[in-house]
Amino acid sequence: MMAATVVKMMSQSNGFQSKKKEDADNKDNLWSSILAEVQNSGNNKLPSYKNVLVLGDNESGKTTLIAKLQGVEDPKKGSGLEFAYIDVRDDYRDDQTRLAVWVLDGDPGHTNLLRYALNAERFPHTLVMLVAAMTSPWAILEQLQSWAAILGDHIDKLSLDNDTRQQCRQLNVKKWQEYSEPGDELDPGSPLRRTSRNLDEEAVDGLPLPEGVLTTNLGLDVVVVITKTDYMTTLEKEHDFRDEHFDFMQQWVRRFCLQYGAGLFYTSVKEDKNCDLLYKYLTHRIYSLPFRTPALVVEKDAVLIPAGWDNMKKISILHENLQTMKPDSYYRDIIAQPQVNRKAVAREVEVQAEEEQVFLARQQAALTCLKDPTRSPTTRNQASTGPVIQVASPNKKLDPKSAGGTPGGEGVLANFFNSLLYKKSGATPGSPGAPGSPGSVGSSPAKLEITSPDAGPVDKAAMRNDAAAELDRLTRMKKVPPPDLNSSSEC
Repeated sequence: MMAATVVKMMSQSNGFQSKKKEDADNKDNLWSSILAEVQNSGNNKLPSYKNVLVLGDNESGKTTLIAKLQGVEDPKKGSGLEFAYIDVRDDYRDDQTRLAVWVLDGDPGHTNLLRYALNAERFPHTLVMLVAAMTSPWAILEQLQSWAAILGDHIDKLSLDNDTRQQCRQLNVKKWQEYSEPGDELDPGSPLRRTSRNLDEEAVDGLPLPEGVLTTNLGLDVVVVITKTDYMTTLEKEHDFRDEHFDFMQQWVRRFCLQYGAGLFYTSVKEDKNCDLLYKYLTHRIYSLPFRTPALVVEKDAVLIPAGWDNMKKISILHENLQTMKPDSYYRDIIAQPQVNRKAVAREVEVQAEEEQVFLARQQAALTCLKDPTRSPTTRNQASTGPVIQVASPNKKLDPKSAGGTPGGEGVLANFFNSLLYKKSGATPGSPGAPGSPGSVGSSPAKLEITSPDAGPVDKAAMRNDAAAELDRLTRMKKVPPPDLNSSSEC
């Protein structure tokens, strides 16, 4: 009995130890599961090292578009290489991050700044937006090709190892091949589901790309954005654009997008078209957030084509609307730039403001000159209806040559009436009290009364005496040397 009791106690002890060990194992498993969950949630967080590089000509709407994606109403335009960020939020996982945005100036002289925005380290984590504006439709294709060439040259200069370059290119091919219509991923049995979705990854990688797709694979995710599509109405009214012109433009742009494996968005910040969808598409391509909007090709000013949807067969549908032009015609021959009115441009001459002191000096000279054409109409009327009475200023003497050599004897008449003025005032010419002499400054001038022809005859004897006195005075003044005509005091 003693032995049975000992065995029973030993079995209970062993059971207790095994239970304790099991609890310890469960506790360890619990902590392991918590740590694994935290680790998995950390891996699922939105990364903070993603970038968007925006390229395009000046006035293409790059800054305004990014401000719209940011939710900023008053964008501030800079120069060179601008940096901004877009707040990105994942409502499903209650997570948020910031997407870095680099906007390069449209001046080709600033392309050397690309090395700061796109280097070997950022290359696998960068999406590129090529932007062109509908306000200059004749230059859209040329601008896109130019910036794509600049981007390609910059990538070739990066110190990327071959493995990284090939992985990025294969990822572009895989994204294109794995595109499915929105809703297919929710319904595996959908008849619209692409055949490649039912194959394994190796089979998908082995499928050839459609015609014209990714013939230039940069290894970067590319999105083409045509801005200011609200200007299409102006093109129709002022430049006689028709629907076939816009279809011709669209089919060329879509061919370009196939070449680089890019998505296409027609946007208008003014009318708020496709801006929100562009934001969702960017977060879908960069962070793999859901994007369930299908391709939109019905509205000519709100086209939306995700990368992977388009092909040459779908583009050929636009060819049916081209009645007066051929699809393969040279782009600039069909979408030609309007002629500039050179006469209107010639009128826009820059006006230089005259210096204030020069202007005032010129006006002073004009006011002091008696024969200046800027005299008041009253003075001109008096000059045309009667003789001009010239009274010498205190600081200026009359030029005897100019006084006697004026046409029609106006100088003689002026001196004659001056003599009458001296006679009426009771002073002799040149005396301190005579009008026009230095001593007469501040004194009230004598009143000169001239009888008009209708009022009666003038005293002829007095006129003869005054004329004789005036002739004697002129004879004496001939002996005086004439003043300097180059003096600043002369008009």
